[in-house]
Amino acid sequence: MSDSLETRARHILAGVVDPHTGKDIVASGALRGIGVAGADVSVDVVLGYPALSTQATLADAIKRALEGDAAIAHAAVSVSCRVSAHEVQQGLTLLPGVKNVIAVASGKGGVGKSTVAANLALALKAEGASVGLLDADVYGPSQVRMMGLSGKPESKDGKRIEPRIGHGVQVMSMGLMIEEDTPMIWRGPMATQALQQMLGDTNWSDLDYLIVDLPPGTGDIQLTLCQRIPVSGAVIVTTPQDIALLDAKKALRMFEKVNVPVLGIIENMATHVCSKCGYEEHIFGAGGGEHMAAQYGVPFLGGLPLDIRIREQADGGTPTVAALPDSELAARYRDIACNTAARLALRARNKAIVFPKIVVQNT
Repeated sequence: MSDSLETRARHILAGVVDPHTGKDIVASGALRGIGVAGADVSVDVVLGYPALSTQATLADAIKRALEGDAAIAHAAVSVSCRVSAHEVQQGLTLLPGVKNVIAVASGKGGVGKSTVAANLALALKAEGASVGLLDADVYGPSQVRMMGLSGKPESKDGKRIEPRIGHGVQVMSMGLMIEEDTPMIWRGPMATQALQQMLGDTNWSDLDYLIVDLPPGTGDIQLTLCQRIPVSGAVIVTTPQDIALLDAKKALRMFEKVNVPVLGIIENMATHVCSKCGYEEHIFGAGGGEHMAAQYGVPFLGGLPLDIRIREQADGGTPTVAALPDSELAARYRDIACNTAARLALRARNKAIVFPKIVVQNT
């Protein structure tokens, strides 16, 4: 009886879809075990991404699905999260203290990429992950102001730099090294060397995700990141505007050519929300990001509105997810963060993680 009930329960669970991965919990590998005692069933589910905001909802959906079967008297459901390191480009090894590097890119400037990157980092933290944020725009760093930071970073050993902490996120930026109005008059090789040093010489501490806010375009810094830095996946930020989509497509193709998986597309400024009456309209066009995602066969991670609060909060040093954690705007960012991390969780794990040597001695 227990074998048949377990089989029956597994069949039911194959019909419960995780909204963030788009796959059922059996196919996604989230189901870790089923226990049967008489007519009672216990289920253990471990998600490969942080999802504090939706764990209880998923557990309830699983419980209702199981108890909807007349043969099951009671279902006990446990849903937890565990983030693993995932595959990177061939020949590269993980950064010390970092499980996954996620690049946030756009083909052109002015699409709100840095604001999205900051809120994405804060949203992943809010969902339960340990998160870092690297401002890779050497020429125009903005994360220092957005994350409310000031002062130069310290070094405890004289070799590695300690990241600054902004709203619970580990942050490194060239903006921490220079005055705000100092221009970086560097040629490409110097800029790329600075990026490598910030990545490799920063003492990142046990990060599930390091979000890298790339400068716009497909130049030296982007290529350096893709060819020399272990990147688990990339996210493309665009607006619905045709001119922005043209450049976003170039960024997507760049990642494809260097074998960095594109986790999906985020459409920023998808709609405008009037601060007076709340009316929402598509002032930059409608559905551009979704159409691009469908064209290139990558996930559409979500859309964000053009809302004055997002700009004001980023300029004020407390991005929306930190400033208004219970707002509908923050919920949109958290949903996009879960979608992004869930898509990464579906990818192969990194098998090249170095484990400590175990030495057996006779004493």
